[in-house]
Amino acid sequence: MLDFLLGGGEMGASIRAHDWSSSPLGAPVDWPQSLRSALSICLNSSFPTAIYWGPTLCLLYNDAWAPIPAERHGWALGRPAQEVWSDIWAVVGPQLALVMASGEGFSTFDQRLLMNRAGVATDTWWNYSFTPIRGENGAVVGVFNQGHETSVRVLAERQRELELARQRRLFEQAPGFITVLRGPEHVFEFVNKAYVRLFGERDFVGKTIRQVFPELLGQGFYEWLDRVYSSGERFVAERTPILLTPPGQPPEQRYLDFIYEPLTDEAGQVFGIFCEGHDVTEMHQARATLQASEQRLREALATLQTVHRINTVLAGDLDLERVVQTVTDAGVELSGARFGAYFHNQWDETGERLHLFTLSGADREAFTRLGRPRATEVFAPTFNNRGVVRSNDIARDPRYGRSAPHHGMPEGHLPVRSYLAVSVVSRSGEVLGGLFFGHPEPDQFTAEHEALMTALAAQAAIAIDNARLFQQVQIANETLEQRVTERSLELTQAHEALRQAQKMEAVGQLTGGIAHDFNNLLAGIIGSLELLDQRLSQGRTQGIERFIKGAQSSAQRAAALTQRLLAFSRRQTLDPKPTDVNRLVFGMEDLIRRTVGPAIRIEVAAASSLWPARIDAAQLESALLNLAINARDAMPGGGVIRVETRNVALQGQAAVELDLAPGDYLRVAVSDTGAGIAEDIVGRIFDPFFTTKPIGQGTGLGLSMIHGFVRQSGGQVEVFSCVGQGTTLSLYLPRYSGEVPSETQDPAAPWVAGSGQQVLVVDDEETVRMLVVEVLEEAGYRTLQADSGQAGLDILQSGVRVDLLITDVGLPGGMNGRQVADAARVSRPRLKVLFITGFAESAALGSASLEAGMQVITKPFVMAELASRIAEMLEVKG
Repeated sequence: MLDFLLGGGEMGASIRAHDWSSSPLGAPVDWPQSLRSALSICLNSSFPTAIYWGPTLCLLYNDAWAPIPAERHGWALGRPAQEVWSDIWAVVGPQLALVMASGEGFSTFDQRLLMNRAGVATDTWWNYSFTPIRGENGAVVGVFNQGHETSVRVLAERQRELELARQRRLFEQAPGFITVLRGPEHVFEFVNKAYVRLFGERDFVGKTIRQVFPELLGQGFYEWLDRVYSSGERFVAERTPILLTPPGQPPEQRYLDFIYEPLTDEAGQVFGIFCEGHDVTEMHQARATLQASEQRLREALATLQTVHRINTVLAGDLDLERVVQTVTDAGVELSGARFGAYFHNQWDETGERLHLFTLSGADREAFTRLGRPRATEVFAPTFNNRGVVRSNDIARDPRYGRSAPHHGMPEGHLPVRSYLAVSVVSRSGEVLGGLFFGHPEPDQFTAEHEALMTALAAQAAIAIDNARLFQQVQIANETLEQRVTERSLELTQAHEALRQAQKMEAVGQLTGGIAHDFNNLLAGIIGSLELLDQRLSQGRTQGIERFIKGAQSSAQRAAALTQRLLAFSRRQTLDPKPTDVNRLVFGMEDLIRRTVGPAIRIEVAAASSLWPARIDAAQLESALLNLAINARDAMPGGGVIRVETRNVALQGQAAVELDLAPGDYLRVAVSDTGAGIAEDIVGRIFDPFFTTKPIGQGTGLGLSMIHGFVRQSGGQVEVFSCVGQGTTLSLYLPRYSGEVPSETQDPAAPWVAGSGQQVLVVDDEETVRMLVVEVLEEAGYRTLQADSGQAGLDILQSGVRVDLLITDVGLPGGMNGRQVADAARVSRPRLKVLFITGFAESAALGSASLEAGMQVITKPFVMAELASRIAEMLEVKG
């Protein structure tokens, strides 16, 4: 019976139809049971399977194994193994012989076989096994073979290895430093040359980050790496300080821009970290130098303003007491002293005690209860005109404490450590008195302060001389009046000439820095434009983009510098509107969740029937996002942020404690489960520039801006914190009693640029007016122009169609831009107005909020921004 040959697919049919008469196996009816059983398993297996039988190892196989012999398929059936596999017999022949002789199985993985395919010797790789088949007498009579080809995988792995080697070569040559760290211990697997140049020759590969860089302990780098490895989230750092101790060198401070990118396997598991970055120390130092220059510029401008104010007062005031008080107050302001005084060179009958004339920064009682001071060794040089006395710590001055009876400052004296005194000397050489300045902390007065106070003392001498002369003129008899008047005029003219010379010198010194910065910026603009003009005239357009970008960059920096000079104390104009706060909070939930990251759970508990508020929604969104970021930073290991809204009725003591008027409020609270705020600093968190974050990770302005915005909106901010348990910041917003308009609006009819829309442009600056009109006409609008407020109003009152008024705020003559718009809206209440101003918005338009249909754009602006704003206001749709 040939039941063992039933089934088996195509190979089963082939074996049944095969002529076995000339085969060593003989007819299937005579095959032994061991062969029958093995062949039955082979034919019905879905895995590639073959049988080598008998002394010549005749080949039998199933359908799954048929592709292996390729073009030998069919012919190979029943043939000896050596004949079938003559091309690879040097490898598989000994393996088969070993199995037949030993009776033990054999398996191999990724076995390379140089196999003849379509007449071409081809490298192939295989996983296969040889299992002995024993006959009825127990002897090995055949081999059971299973396996499959792995060439595709092997070749792909080799290609990946080649690609990895190529990438390593690229990384090795990269300008930025690169390293690859593996495992939770961050073992160095690769570093490029730039990495070695920056961090020094160290034994990197095979060592952990902690072994190679012990000096990084406490600097945060270990923790950042651990967080990236555990969370699978990248970490990006900018201008991060790092204190390095290269081998054989002293410690040095560097600044780095870098990224830690997690490396994952096919299953998404992190197995290492790729680090790439750049040394930005020089750029950081340049930026620090620029910031210091800007700070000096601000200080110089403040000094200039103070000097100008003093000059104005001194030039027009002849009241001796007011003049000296002005000088004393100005000295305190310019020197940063805590208090200052002017002692008149007027001695008592003993010739020892001096007269306090004016005092600034302290109560006069602080001196009068001590009596008139004596001419001690510290005090006397100023009245003897023996030069400026400046001491970083007067208590350590060798002249201090040598006069009886106090041997120093008497009990109850104002605390003085830093000390600065200058003589006030008349043109005649007479010492009129002395200016004295003190500070309770040491090292407060510099050589610059000394020079300023010396100049101030010279101006004070002139002013005092003038004031004294004026007093003398008032008491002179009539016969001397004309002579005194002529002398006074002469002195006034001399004083004016000297004052003007000093003023111009001060202006020149103080504006020199500004001129230097502007000259640098103008050089970049002018030079770029000259080269651009030269290239265009020569017909050379390749590479001109860098000259355009250079001019734009310098112009933008000049604009930023101008804005800083014009808007030192700018306050942003709010745009309060009726707002559904619950809708706003829910709308921000996804943004907050993506901002704080997956390690922090976000919970929102919104009160039902929450009252509306009249608030600037954009500022409220910014405040909530800032609070969420602060909460995230307080929970580096993860935690919970809860945003809660509720209605609150504040009455009595509750309103008093919050410094709010009694009434209804919305409370929006942001809570975290973080580290909390220490009790000794919780009262300072709203101070400008106060921050507990490391340098470079916080400006200290976020909470102060939130506090100012909420207070300006009529509300209050309350903080509750417990160290180790978390913090809750609550925003109390006044209830709005009206209805909140729906966010959905009827779609406006589509506008098409140039379809009858007419825009009036009012600006006294011809160049600006020309550019605005050019943008409008380029976009297809019709335009009208006026160079003054009155001319623009005449057009608006003429009845001509005007769809939009664009006007500069600061116009010459009698009417400014806001007055023109207000006058025009009397007859055109729906007129849309776009104000253009070179000043801060609040300074230009006053404290009143803008009405509906009014917007502001601040000079300088990009023309594309202007065109976009015009299209938005006219509801133009593309």
